[in-house]
Amino acid sequence: MYTFLAGIALLIVGYFTYGKFVEKIFGVKADRATPAYVNNDGIDYVPMSTPKNSLIQLLNIAGTGPVFGPILGALYGPVAFIWIVIGCIFAGAVHDYLTGMISIRNKGAHLPELASRFLGKVMKHVVNGFAVLLLLLVGTVFVTTPASLLHVVMDGKIALSLIIFAIFAYYVLATLLPVDKLIGRLYPYFGALLLISALGVGIMLVVTGAPIPELSLTNFHPDNLPVLPLLFFTISCGALSGFHATQTPIISRTTQNEKQGRKIFYGMMITEGVIAMIWAAAAMSVFDGGYAGLKEVLAAGGPGAVVSQASTALLGAIGGTLAILGVVVLPITSGDTAFRSARMIIAEYINVAQKKLSNRLWIAVPLFAVSAVLTQMDFNLLWRYFSWANQSTAVIALFVAAMYLYIAKKNYYIALVPGTFMLVMVITYILNAQIGFGLSMNTSWIGGFIGTAVLVVMFFRAAKKARANNLPLEEDISNWNRVA
Repeated sequence: MYTFLAGIALLIVGYFTYGKFVEKIFGVKADRATPAYVNNDGIDYVPMSTPKNSLIQLLNIAGTGPVFGPILGALYGPVAFIWIVIGCIFAGAVHDYLTGMISIRNKGAHLPELASRFLGKVMKHVVNGFAVLLLLLVGTVFVTTPASLLHVVMDGKIALSLIIFAIFAYYVLATLLPVDKLIGRLYPYFGALLLISALGVGIMLVVTGAPIPELSLTNFHPDNLPVLPLLFFTISCGALSGFHATQTPIISRTTQNEKQGRKIFYGMMITEGVIAMIWAAAAMSVFDGGYAGLKEVLAAGGPGAVVSQASTALLGAIGGTLAILGVVVLPITSGDTAFRSARMIIAEYINVAQKKLSNRLWIAVPLFAVSAVLTQMDFNLLWRYFSWANQSTAVIALFVAAMYLYIAKKNYYIALVPGTFMLVMVITYILNAQIGFGLSMNTSWIGGFIGTAVLVVMFFRAAKKARANNLPLEEDISNWNRVA
C-alpha cells in the first residue's frame, strides 16, 4: 500500500506547502470586504462561516466525478494515482483557489464574466455557452446516477421514474430558495455522511490489507485504450475539473474573509483528491479478476455496481449501505448547485436581478425542461460530452487566472503551465474522439500541439496589451463602508 498511502500523504503536504505558495503569490487582502457583505441580497450573497462554506464547497465540486471517474480510471492501473496526486496539487486545487479568489475580487462574478473581462468580450459568449451546456449536462448526469444507485439500494421497490422525479423536485427548491435556507442547512449533514463513508472505505482498505497495486507506468487497461489523453478525461473531478469553476462563485459570494480562501477552495479540492484516491484504490483491489474482473463489473452495472460491491465487501451490509448513501449524496449535492449556477450565470449574462422569485422562475423552468429531455439520452454519451466540455472549461479558467496574474506582474506560470498542458489534451482528444473529428491519433497529437502553440501566442499578445492598458483587476469598493 505504499503508493496509496504516500499519495494521500503527498496531497496533505501539498495543501500546507504548495497551497500556501499559491496563496502568497495571489496576495490575500484580509481587510478587503468580500461580496458577501458588499452585495448582500439575502438570496445568493449571504455571509456564512468557514466550516459551512467548506462543506458546501466540497459537496458542490465533488459530484460522482471523484468516485465514478477514479473507478473508471482504475482500469489503467496505478498510473491513475499519479494523475490524481499531481493533477490535484498543481492543477485542480490551483484552478479552484484562483477562480474563487478572482471571483471574490470581482463581485462574485461567474466564469463567463471573468473571461469577458480578462480574455475579451467574445470569450464571454463562448464561455457562457460552454458553462450553461456543462451545467445542464452535470445536472442531468447527477439526476440519473444517484437515482440508479438509490434504485439498487431499495431493491427496485420504488420505480426509477419516481426517484428521478423526487430528485428533480429537490433540485427545483435548491435552485430557487435563498442559499442559506436549504443548502446551508442540509449540507453539513450531507458532508458528514460523505466524509464518514469515504473514510470508512479508506480505513477498511488498510485494515484488511487490500491488495492495492504499487506504482507502475504500465497501462493495464483490458482494452488497451491509450493512457494519453484519455486518462485526463476519465479522471477529472478528482484531479482537475472545469465544473468547479462554475461552483466556486457560489461560495465566493458567501465567504466572509479572503484569508478563508485557501481552506475553502484549495483545501476542499485536496479533500476531493483524497476521496478519489480511496475509490481508485478500492476499484483496483477488491475484485478477484483484477482489471479484467473490474471490467466485467463495470460492463454489468457501471461504476454504481462497483461502488455497491466494493462498499459491501469492505464494510458489510449496514456499513456498505451507508457508504453507498454517502456516494448518492455526492451527485445530488452537485446537481442542485449545477442548476443554481446555471440560473445565476444566465441571469448575470442578461442582467436580470434575482431578488424576485418570478425572475428566478422564468430562468430556471426552461433549464429543468431541457434537462428532463436529456435524461432520456444514453448515459455513456452524455458522460463523454460532459468530460470534454468539463476539461475545456478548466483550460479557460486556468487561462483567465494566468491573465490575471500576468497583468498583476505575479508568477502566472502556476496557472499557465497546467492550462497549456491540458489545452494540448483537450484539442488532441476532440480531434481523435468519435464524438469529435475521428482523426488518427498521430494527426490529433500534431493538431493538439500546433493548436496550443497558436493559442498560447495569442494569449501573450493579449496579456501584454492588457498589462500596458492597466486593465482593472478588481471591482472598486472604496465607497462601501462595512457595518460591523
